[in-house]
Amino acid sequence: MGRAGLNRKTAFATLTLTLAAEAPDLDVFSRFGGPAFGFAHHRGFTHSFLGLPLDAAVVIGLVYLVWRLRGRKLTDPNLPPRWGLLFIYACLAGLSHILLDFTNNYGIRPFWPFSEKWYSWDIVFIFEPVMFSFLLLGLIVPSLFSLIDREIGTHPRGPRGRIAATLALAAVVLSWGLRDFEHRRAVNALAARTYQGADPLRASAYPALADPFHWYGVVETPSFFALAPVDSLKPEVDPEGRLEIRYKPEETPVTLAAKKSYIGRVYLDWAQYPITETETLDPPEGGYIVNFQDLRFVQLPSPLNRRGEPRRALGAGVQLDKNLHVVADIYGSGKNQKAYPEPD
Repeated sequence: MGRAGLNRKTAFATLTLTLAAEAPDLDVFSRFGGPAFGFAHHRGFTHSFLGLPLDAAVVIGLVYLVWRLRGRKLTDPNLPPRWGLLFIYACLAGLSHILLDFTNNYGIRPFWPFSEKWYSWDIVFIFEPVMFSFLLLGLIVPSLFSLIDREIGTHPRGPRGRIAATLALAAVVLSWGLRDFEHRRAVNALAARTYQGADPLRASAYPALADPFHWYGVVETPSFFALAPVDSLKPEVDPEGRLEIRYKPEETPVTLAAKKSYIGRVYLDWAQYPITETETLDPPEGGYIVNFQDLRFVQLPSPLNRRGEPRRALGAGVQLDKNLHVVADIYGSGKNQKAYPEPD
């Protein structure tokens, strides 16, 4: 954004934009309160419209402090800092962060704390290498041309990279347009068919890494969930015959107690297709572990999965004693399973 032209209006534009674009992720410090507390506050206040001006104010304060510590020195004395404009830039960069997070399938809560509702566009994977390459090239290519100019003795007339940065941003927007079109085709294909004779109550499609034409479909029916890959280019549901059925588990006093726990409430507030799985613990301790899983992440391939261990991508669990009191929050699976105390 700075290279696209905003760095020509005021000093410290690029620094401000860079810091403000990352500022919403200050919520990472909530993890010091434990996994459940960090999960509850991830993409919360700092990613909201209310928190955005505060994020920007923190960034401007930091940039101002740096300027004062440097003795108010500037690279270009003819381009002084315009603090009001820099604050607007910081808000704009923060909005770009919220927009990017909205495009992926994790989601955001932009109206927090007035509303806890999550919103997600579901068109881009949490990390999109193609889009990252567009932005990276938008920064690198002008630098390469700058080295060539130095070799031949050409002097730059101002900040470089405006065309490359603008093209990179345009490429990102165009990729969103393509993915949105293919996403709609995938969802429509999922909703247009029946599953074991049952009509869908709702259907969603979630993005694959780097591939805009293949999606992970989740369909809810009255008694079960259907998981199926989708080829949106054709479009076709389950072209390889890998449809998986997950029946809705029966609600029991054990699952109800788990859902009333701190992590249970937080998880169900965030998950789009939550499902539970109950494990009965052996004596003498006894008790139960209720695992929560969001089906939108079950189909994702992961090199971290180990053979023989159930997938727990972005899952969580609650350990209960025989009297259905919360003992601990459980994260991971198999040998990597860890217990943490429930937040107060």
